[in-house]
Amino acid sequence: MSDQQTEQHDDCMQRFIDLANAMKDEGVPVNVVSWALMTSSGIYSTYSVTGNSGGLTPSGVDKIADAYKKNLANIQQLRKAQDDQETSGD
Repeated sequence: MSDQQTEQHDDCMQRFIDLANAMKDEGVPVNVVSWALMTSSGIYSTYSVTGNSGGLTPSGVDKIADAYKKNLANIQQLRKAQDDQETSGD
């Protein structure tokens, strides 16, 4: 990913988080906001691969699911590293 795409990614991610927090602040339960974001992401991921004219093949579903799994694992690694750093006082 280019530096410009990384910056766009970070900006878009923050906008989604801000919108999710606004929904939570409006009284929507966090788990419902999370499910809605996941569903929306799945719909948009399908669109990004197939456009408006179709769905994913089973192998396409597996590829996107694997990408989500890797991303989630990376997020958890980063969070653990941040927690460890905060705990150690660095």
